[in-house]
Amino acid sequence: MNKRFFFGLIFLFSVKIHSQGINMNIVDKIISNIKATIVTDKRVAIFNVEFDQQNKILKGETNLKQVKDILIQEIKFYKIDFKDEVEVLPSKNLGDKIYGVVNLSVSNIRTKPDHPEELSTQALLGTPVKIFKKQDGFYLIQTPDKYISWVDDDGITPMNKKELDEWIKSPKIIFTKEFGFSFSNPDINSLRVSDLVAGNLLLLLNEENNFYKVKYPDGRIAFVEKINCEVYSNWLNNLKPTKESIVNTAKLFMGVPYLWGGTSVKGMDCSGFTKTVYFLNGIILQRDASQQVNDGILVDTRDGFDKLQPGDLLFFGKHATDSTKEKITHVGIYIGNYEFIHEAGRVKINSFDKDAEHFSEYRLKHFIRAKRILNSINRNGITTLKTNKFYLGEME
Repeated sequence: MNKRFFFGLIFLFSVKIHSQGINMNIVDKIISNIKATIVTDKRVAIFNVEFDQQNKILKGETNLKQVKDILIQEIKFYKIDFKDEVEVLPSKNLGDKIYGVVNLSVSNIRTKPDHPEELSTQALLGTPVKIFKKQDGFYLIQTPDKYISWVDDDGITPMNKKELDEWIKSPKIIFTKEFGFSFSNPDINSLRVSDLVAGNLLLLLNEENNFYKVKYPDGRIAFVEKINCEVYSNWLNNLKPTKESIVNTAKLFMGVPYLWGGTSVKGMDCSGFTKTVYFLNGIILQRDASQQVNDGILVDTRDGFDKLQPGDLLFFGKHATDSTKEKITHVGIYIGNYEFIHEAGRVKINSFDKDAEHFSEYRLKHFIRAKRILNSINRNGITTLKTNKFYLGEME
């Protein structure tokens, strides 16, 4: 964040505060303005800050040091005496273990640190994460799509920077079959170590006959059939995402049931489906449909769907009115011939063609816009497995 922008924000906050009168709590107003103009999406940023006016204590937590600096500078601008007790995460209680790698085939990540809480998303085995704090057996983590939520302590293996770097740089395999298992010996009749799903990453130790010997983040050793996986570096270097590869990947998940928060073959929600399809083509999308709609290049659909191309993301929801804002609630993938594939109850194909047997009047009525992703790789908010800072071990 450059200085010009920094002081520009201070000026903006000052104008807003003065314009609304001097009877209000200035610090509370500064905090509100920051939330309204900078920290606008709680899914990808932490800014839980409040001001104890009686004791003149600024307290809370944030993972955004620069934003805290703006807050402090603005308070000082008004010559307000206060004590700063806002913790900048990661928590010092973590020591140097502020990174981690997902340790289960699919780790469930929840809105709050408790198993009965809402499933907000999932992360696949081998995914690098940033850890912000630990509470009640759960870690508050951030995944490569910048989503922040809670995972139980069995779901990840905490690491320091050296350990993470070793994981990032070590040879790995990627599981490419939709579903399968790893085994305790190079024999499919031996004891299973765990299940595996498409997109799982494991350290590659060596080869034994028709198996790869692999290592989990927590140190478990297992064997995976070669036929079900590829050497990760080869897979990554050979990736050439195309309209056809996106559609073909999407069709692999036909019939997979809907699961709120799901992002794997075990169960998906609508944006978890699109995210997983693109991930298996090396592209990292944001987590939710309301976030994905902000990326990519807008496709002109004012006169119909003729300009759409396979692989384009289609967004649905509620249109804006004079009194309500637009709301994106659903996303799917265009596959051509006025058809699209999406997760709605199960992964299925519907059509915009009113004469088609699988025409969906509901989706046609609630269509909002389309975005092209393949022309936006490494720009317009879209990263890849080769460029995403988490997969490079360069989390901010």
